[in-house]
Amino acid sequence: MAAATLADATRSDGSRMTTPTASPPPVLPSSALPSPALVVLGLALSGIAAGMAAWAAGAGGVAGLAWTLGTLPVLALLAADIVRSLSRGDVGLDLVAALSMTAALAFGEPLAANVVAVMYAGGIGLESYARGRATREMTALLSRVPRSALRHAGGRLEEIAIEAIVPGDRLYVRKGDVVPTDGRLDDGAALLDTAALTGESRPRRLSAGAALSSGATNLGAAFTMTATRAAADSTYAGIVRLVEKARDSKAPVVRLADRLAVWFLLFTLALAGLAWGLTGDRMRALAVLVVATPCPLILALPIAIISGISRAAGRGVLIKHAGALEGLSRLHTAIFDKTGTLTHGRVDVDAIRTADGFAADEVLRLAASLEQASAHVLARAVVEGARRRGLALATPTDVHEDAGAGLSGGVGGRRVALGSRAYLEAAGVALPGEDPGDGARAVVAVAVDGRYAGVLVLADPLRFDAEATLERLRRGGIRRIVLASGDAVAVVEDLGARLRLEAVHGAMTPADKLALVVAEKAHGPVMMVGDGVNDAPALAAADVGVALGAAGTAASAETADVVLLVDELARLAEALAIARRARRIALQSVAAGLGLSVVAMVAAAFGHLTPVAGALLQEAIDVAVIVNALRVLRPGREERRLAG
Repeated sequence: MAAATLADATRSDGSRMTTPTASPPPVLPSSALPSPALVVLGLALSGIAAGMAAWAAGAGGVAGLAWTLGTLPVLALLAADIVRSLSRGDVGLDLVAALSMTAALAFGEPLAANVVAVMYAGGIGLESYARGRATREMTALLSRVPRSALRHAGGRLEEIAIEAIVPGDRLYVRKGDVVPTDGRLDDGAALLDTAALTGESRPRRLSAGAALSSGATNLGAAFTMTATRAAADSTYAGIVRLVEKARDSKAPVVRLADRLAVWFLLFTLALAGLAWGLTGDRMRALAVLVVATPCPLILALPIAIISGISRAAGRGVLIKHAGALEGLSRLHTAIFDKTGTLTHGRVDVDAIRTADGFAADEVLRLAASLEQASAHVLARAVVEGARRRGLALATPTDVHEDAGAGLSGGVGGRRVALGSRAYLEAAGVALPGEDPGDGARAVVAVAVDGRYAGVLVLADPLRFDAEATLERLRRGGIRRIVLASGDAVAVVEDLGARLRLEAVHGAMTPADKLALVVAEKAHGPVMMVGDGVNDAPALAAADVGVALGAAGTAASAETADVVLLVDELARLAEALAIARRARRIALQSVAAGLGLSVVAMVAAAFGHLTPVAGALLQEAIDVAVIVNALRVLRPGREERRLAG
């Protein structure tokens, strides 16, 4: 039960419910408190303002003191960060910022030191803002987790903690509420906003019996649902866990930036020392130091990577760590599972071939009516196919089933038998010689009143967007697409020929798929796409593992690096386009930032920049590369085309 005391209330429809009579006091979130960077930025700006006022009044000594006092808090915060970084074995360009401020104070240039302090604190603040903006999609996802739910209990509604939901509970979901756990719609209809799960802006209308996913928002009238999972095991809870893993990760490209930072630090110190040593002008050395502070490497790359993850999340693709985004941009080979990945993973009525005198819908109706008495997977497919066509099914009578072969019984006064050719022939039914089965599809023969009526051709249909997605992947740089499936070789080869794949492998075990991934990695980075438990080892071994989380298993989603939260394969092509663009913009920012910084440093070494002017110029460069990195948050041309 919820911790708050519950009091009775009466709804407008006369039902009784319980609501909390008191709420705990609100807690100020940590994000609402001023950060140390903002505090020291305020102090640095105050130092600049006070110093300028004193300088204008002719009090140069007071001005110098104000600028010094405005610098020291930033320098102290920076020194603490450097100590923590060095303790982890990290050496970054924060050290240049500290050296430039310290040297400026030591050389009697407190204004230059204060400018560097303002710009450094401002840059950190701008980075924090950019990170906050870039992660808004994931933050919104986390903030939507419901804390309580309304449960039917003896004619009343009681509010319970989300953790107290168990399968079988009947829950009441009001307009505006978030569906608290996975379940089934009991009756009526529901209008749901699934954007948080799928990125789809259009609401979905569901009818009684439909499956409900936690995390969707009820846009229509209140409805009752039956929970099929505990909240902790629900779809939305699993997504939230994956999102939490995706936060604050570090991509290989960012680790590359760390390595470049060491070399850039050495170059900066060497150039500053050379300028001082050759000219004897220590101000040139100081100008070199301040113009290199801080480097775009420590600002632009993380922002571009996080922005790419955020863009993908907005399109229903959860990239669990930043390294996966970088990996998506470098792929050579894609290996696809078949069932549930390239196909829907369910058998459906693909075609109906009838004998003279029989209509297709009537053959399907009679067969589905009889199949209601069977638990076979093909029987369920026939029944579902008939219901999707809106056919009214009758109740079968006097049913006899030969497990795995066929069954017979009465349907509306007619005698119906269906199953394999051998089953009907054994029952004395004369069948035509042709057999529309081709190894990739199952065939159910149907007889009515002892006469052959037709066959139902069953198949696992290809996803509507599968062919277009594979073509987009090829245009995006993937040079080899391979099909790996546990299905029969004939089935796999049939699909591979249809999709024009480079290689196909059938009858594969999980160990076989794992070995295939290892073998393909010899040709370049490999992506494995799957949805089942049998795909989990291969997903883990691939450079990038992609799971279809909307319909796949928890094992595949937990193992994979990327999870498609919406049941559309086309989102994978969008994710690759986002990853390529994010990496391209990140590297553009680094190249432009470093190039401009080096030019400015050389100019400072030759005496063309003063320390104050150098500091202002470098921070302008930093702002420019951050703004460039933030372009990742907006969809690029390729993304707009794919999403169109």
